[in-house]
Amino acid sequence: MYGCETWPLTLREERKLRVFENMVLRRIFGPRREEVTGEWRLYNEELNDLYSSPDIVRVIKSRRMRWAGHVARMGEERGAYRVLVGKPIEGGKEAEGV
Repeated sequence: MYGCETWPLTLREERKLRVFENMVLRRIFGPRREEVTGEWRLYNEELNDLYSSPDIVRVIKSRRMRWAGHVARMGEERGAYRVLVGKPIEGGKEAEGV
């Protein structure tokens, strides 16, 4: 998940990530036999109980917040800070030396 701080996730992409994560966890933990019907199933709630770490979307969002805090502490001359606060370079392009 290198660079996930900058991924622009839509709700559709978040859902796809959760589906993929659940698919991987189901493969790792395997199915469970349901006591009442005898079916082999593993519900999402059971996956969450078995895998105690936060889901992938929550991890991405927390890394975004950590990155935003890092950028907020940068100096005003840094490009990432200027993008965060919406203050472009005054007087033209930086390459022109103005």
